[in-house]
Amino acid sequence: MPVIECDVDAARDRLEHAGVTVEPGNTDHERWRASRGDATAVAYDDKVVVQGGAPRDLEAILRKGGGRAHAYFDGGARGNPGPAGIGWVIVTSEGIVAEGSETIGRATNNQAEYEALIAALEAARDYGYDEIHVRGDSELIVKQVHGEYDTNNPELRERRVTVHELLSAFDEWTLEHVPREVNDRADALANEAMDQQ
Repeated sequence: MPVIECDVDAARDRLEHAGVTVEPGNTDHERWRASRGDATAVAYDDKVVVQGGAPRDLEAILRKGGGRAHAYFDGGARGNPGPAGIGWVIVTSEGIVAEGSETIGRATNNQAEYEALIAALEAARDYGYDEIHVRGDSELIVKQVHGEYDTNNPELRERRVTVHELLSAFDEWTLEHVPREVNDRADALANEAMDQQ
């Protein structure tokens, strides 16, 4: 449950500007509340608490845009192809900003890695970061995105194009291969997703 310390009047303005309906709070302590999709934001004196299954729907609007973040991604499949899952984490100097994991059905390890990278980039874009530094433990995916390796698989080529389109939305970006132990949180989230299948 994200807690965003902010000027709640300015946060309300950002929500209304984005077309989100803001209503009075339900208690004396609540200044206002707003909902979009499966997320509800509740404002108090100097903070907004975002609840629900998809807090990113509102959190991206509430946080000030810009700045730099690091994104970690991991995907995997049990069986290759087999039941697959992805995990991603966005980190700033303030700590973990957001993380996610989900099952993606039947896929190969490489398909899952690309899906995790795409999910991480979409989240970073939605949060409005100008600069993103992405890290993953799949050397193959990193080298394919950089153009050092090619792929004959049309599905992976299509995902690589999607990654480049997402990266072009940032003023500055890097993508680097890191050892699995550096990527442990994204790895754990991907495994949690695979365990759910």
